[in-house]
Amino acid sequence: MEGATEPAIVPEPANAPEPASIPEPTTESVPAIAPQPTPVPISEGLPIEVDQDNQDHDDSAYDSETASFTTSLASSVVNYKEENGRRYHAYREGAYVFPNDEQEQERLDLTHRLIMLALEERLYTAPINKDPKRILDLGTGTGIWAIEIADEFPNAAVIGNDLSAIQPKWVPPNLTFEVDDIESEWSYSGQFDFIHSRHLDFAIADWGKLARQCYQFTKPGGWCEWQEFDYHWYSDDDTFKKGSPIQLWSEELFAAAEKMGKVPCPGLVTEKFAHESGFINVSHKIHKAPLGPWAKDKRLKEMGAFNLAGLLEGLEGFSIALYTRVLGYSVEKVQTILADVRAQLRNPKIHAMINIHVVYGQKPGDPSSSD
Repeated sequence: MEGATEPAIVPEPANAPEPASIPEPTTESVPAIAPQPTPVPISEGLPIEVDQDNQDHDDSAYDSETASFTTSLASSVVNYKEENGRRYHAYREGAYVFPNDEQEQERLDLTHRLIMLALEERLYTAPINKDPKRILDLGTGTGIWAIEIADEFPNAAVIGNDLSAIQPKWVPPNLTFEVDDIESEWSYSGQFDFIHSRHLDFAIADWGKLARQCYQFTKPGGWCEWQEFDYHWYSDDDTFKKGSPIQLWSEELFAAAEKMGKVPCPGLVTEKFAHESGFINVSHKIHKAPLGPWAKDKRLKEMGAFNLAGLLEGLEGFSIALYTRVLGYSVEKVQTILADVRAQLRNPKIHAMINIHVVYGQKPGDPSSSD
């Protein structure tokens, strides 16, 4: 790729702008969320003690110590954990239960292709500004969406963040990847014309907070779009039965995720939180995603093939941590369950599908007021 640069994987500066006025969420029931730890404040008014050993060093020694801290931090981000033959993120260890290894990265790219087919080869559906200046991709994964949007808008500064530093090193010059936790307080130094998230199932505890932060960091007149799944399998012709291996497997995954405080099917809640956080001109469209190439329509047939390939590729990754860490199953028991699921997934007489929910909304206000 011409003009490619190697981005630094560093968080944004901590000098965030004052939060904009954000509508309070309603009191109606929301999915279970993980309890949030109470932060321990630094006592106000107390002086910060100086490390006197540093005062006797010259500049080169001080720089060396700073570099040592930076190297240690960078190493901790990629010091990935191995468990039951799969590799997991190191930063905020345990916050996300799916792997980040090569097998999982292949699944993420298959899912990218599935969503692109669902959206008829569009990266987004929101009617965004034709010349956006700043774009944010939440939970960027392999970075494939961020790379393609950066190519589409070469004048935009694009940021993709994720818990894992698994993105390519050589990317468009207007793209930067960062290691960050989008469930923490955001500290970006400016607002964005467009914020995008996709495939954050089983990843987020408080979708209300996430939507409010999206609202806060969207420019007036800007847009947010969420492309999220609902994994409640069904069929139009009753060939998918309740009590089947796939259905039982899914329900146990949902129960394990909710026990962790994570929302397994965010496609069901994104519209609600888009409205509650203050977005206007909200659109919600549902796209059927067949499981397997059984559909007559060419595009749906191809979607089904990618959906099946991605699920078979990711079946163990979806399951192993939730079943063993949360539900207490042995690895051997999990593999027995997955063998039954794989057999049903490959049955062409079962015309199962899931739904992909695409929701977008606009932040009210005059776009020129943020320039």
